[in-house]
Amino acid sequence: MTANLQERVTDALSRIRNNRVGTNVLEAEMIRDIATTTDGKVRLSLFLTPDDDATVVREVRQALQQVPGVTDVRVDVKDASQSNKPSTPPAPKSAASRTLPVMGQETQSQRAAVPAPTPVAYPHLGKVIAISSGKGGVGKSTVASNLAIALAKQGARVGLMDADVYGPNIPRMMGVNAPPPVENEKIIPLQAHGVKIMSLGFMIERDQPAIWRGPIIMKIITQFLRDVQWGELDYFLVDMPPGTGDAQLSLVQATMVHGAIIVTTPQEVASGDALRGAKMFQRVAVPVLGIVENMSYFICPHCQEKHRIFGSGGGKRLADELDVPLLGEIPFFGGVLEGADRGEPIVVSEPQTPAAQALFELAGRLKGLL
Repeated sequence: MTANLQERVTDALSRIRNNRVGTNVLEAEMIRDIATTTDGKVRLSLFLTPDDDATVVREVRQALQQVPGVTDVRVDVKDASQSNKPSTPPAPKSAASRTLPVMGQETQSQRAAVPAPTPVAYPHLGKVIAISSGKGGVGKSTVASNLAIALAKQGARVGLMDADVYGPNIPRMMGVNAPPPVENEKIIPLQAHGVKIMSLGFMIERDQPAIWRGPIIMKIITQFLRDVQWGELDYFLVDMPPGTGDAQLSLVQATMVHGAIIVTTPQEVASGDALRGAKMFQRVAVPVLGIVENMSYFICPHCQEKHRIFGSGGGKRLADELDVPLLGEIPFFGGVLEGADRGEPIVVSEPQTPAAQALFELAGRLKGLL
């Protein structure tokens, strides 16, 4: 049985191509140390270079999971540059010639080879959408909270998970903050404005700093997905922390994310950071649904003229560069900030304002995309 299983595993791997070298992963010598057991467990090492597409890890795992007789798959990802070390160490570089480390090019001693987690599907959550940004202060949480309420007001069943573990602002913005109850070993999400909400902010003191590394963040996100009684949802929005760190990677490793929305402001410095955030999602095979430009313009209350006080065109240029739609341009409006501080998002407190209308239109476009 093991011999036949090994043949089926080898055949499945031979169908996965490495586009960098134009051959399959076996001929490219990316796969080594294949081991199988009589009960269907498969383990192998996958060697990647910085130029390889990281999505090949998911392709290998999914291909093996579909092989008849396979019950469990473990892929150990390793650094290809360290697989064949030279017999003599290279001469040490001078201080002037040293370069900064690049992610994906660390030595094996710096980066442990760990099996990539298998994403778990949660069909009851509906469409899982990550709301992300390249930098802080662009209004990502404001967009996430208002978008969730706008979808709920349009008849959808919506959940909002605050994955910004370093700055959980959703409780204040949604106007609800209390320890969530537990029933039958399941956490019951709090509700506000027709949206089910879960945030780390419900569980820690306001002044408690989150000094956590990746494994703890992964555990929190997994628990919020698995151990919360969300019920049946149509949309599950995840408010991510800014940047391209542990929370983003933990989410895409924990579950299947249907798409990401990138929030930016018109300035070039903000859209440049947002580009890196968008590229990260594309690198891990999560489609970027579109760009939202927040604080796009200010409408003068006297002459009704639009003033581009933070520059112009950053969101459109970013959308064009990524070849994705510009989903919305949200005007700058003082009521948005005041409402967030009071726990009354603008789509609730002043739904007729241009800012609220732009957010309702954003919700409609998102539903159309999905």
